[in-house]
Amino acid sequence: MAETTFLENVLRRDRRVVIAALSVIIVAGWAYVLSGAGMGMSAFDMTSLTRALGPSHDGTADMAAMATPAAWNAGYAVLMATMWWVMMIAMMLPSAAPMILLHAKVDRRQHLREGEAGGVLSTGTFLLGYLLVWGLFSVAAAGLQWAFEGAGVLSPMTLNSTNAVFAGFILLFAGIYQLTPIKRACLRHCRGPISFLSRHWRPGARGAFVMGLHHGAYCVGCCWGLMAILFFGGVMNLYWVIGLALIVLMEKVMPLGARLSIVTGGLLVMWSASIFYRAVA
Repeated sequence: MAETTFLENVLRRDRRVVIAALSVIIVAGWAYVLSGAGMGMSAFDMTSLTRALGPSHDGTADMAAMATPAAWNAGYAVLMATMWWVMMIAMMLPSAAPMILLHAKVDRRQHLREGEAGGVLSTGTFLLGYLLVWGLFSVAAAGLQWAFEGAGVLSPMTLNSTNAVFAGFILLFAGIYQLTPIKRACLRHCRGPISFLSRHWRPGARGAFVMGLHHGAYCVGCCWGLMAILFFGGVMNLYWVIGLALIVLMEKVMPLGARLSIVTGGLLVMWSASIFYRAVA
């Protein structure tokens, strides 16, 4: 009885530590995003409902947005990659929290059964692996941002699409990807933390890091299509940043989350069709 009480107390303590750490990271990430992530203006200043709905019909506002080109050098590239990474952490970590907390519980139980210390440290390496994958995604996203700005289809000032055809293809890509078997497979892993841990469990800190990489790859595979929408309505536009974070959270934790991905996919495809129609009409 005393041993059971001790185990429950240890697990409860570790759970509080992990929750506190995740909360600090999430709050700090959102604070950085809202402050503007070093862009020189806050996210509130870069948020516009008009821009969130796509490029204007006459192109006047879009031409004005292109008036101040960004000077892409090494420092600016690092700033943009960091912006993407911190934004992904703020958006994705809440939906990954159930997996991280379950890892902490299982790992701590295993260590206690073996009479060893640990638990929180292994979960920290699991989180590190997960965040590293999103860091690699962020580098790729910053590279796409540079390419899109160079092609003149993305505003370097407001970071939203300035070309209707480009905007339509972004929504079409995101919508179709939501309906693919790859999306469903990755979402299934993200929605089943118990199944994931039972199939991919590796002991020790190194094993936890590999598991974090593995889970991060599934998470990117599940959500990268949705994240592409930020190029449509504004990389720092809070309507999309907050909206997409909520969609990802609902997909992963709601009972009907898998069906939600199908609904959003269909809506995005229809939206893209309306943009293409207006562009050629």
